[in-house]
Amino acid sequence: MDSVRIGIGVIIRHSGKILVGLRKSKHGAGTYCFAGGHLEVGETIFDCAKREVREETGLEIKNLRAGPHTEDFFPNKHYLTLFVIADSDSGEPELREPEKFAIWEWRDWNNLPEPLFLPIANLLKQNFNPFTHTKL
Repeated sequence: MDSVRIGIGVIIRHSGKILVGLRKSKHGAGTYCFAGGHLEVGETIFDCAKREVREETGLEIKNLRAGPHTEDFFPNKHYLTLFVIADSDSGEPELREPEKFAIWEWRDWNNLPEPLFLPIANLLKQNFNPFTHTKL
């Protein structure tokens, strides 16, 4: 490991559900995650969240607010994952990056599919709930 990377995970809420996708890329393949990606130099956290969600799902998000963070140790990778909570008026995600994701689906927060991407598994250990979180 030569550096710590910053990942952004976007918890998109719509009609009482959360959007999750099944990863296909090497990093976390076969696990379920939120939309998101790497924070780029000069990019704000919220701009990154909007960009990644648009690129991956085609959805537009609103009411963005800061969520918790996790520290995630993968083999040969160290991440600080910053979570953003957002809402979407449209509930029809598109599979815009089929090389990275197999599917997008809306799930109940208390019934997320398994296995979960490491940052989400670590987030759940914090007893976080995106429907009751009020931090701005």
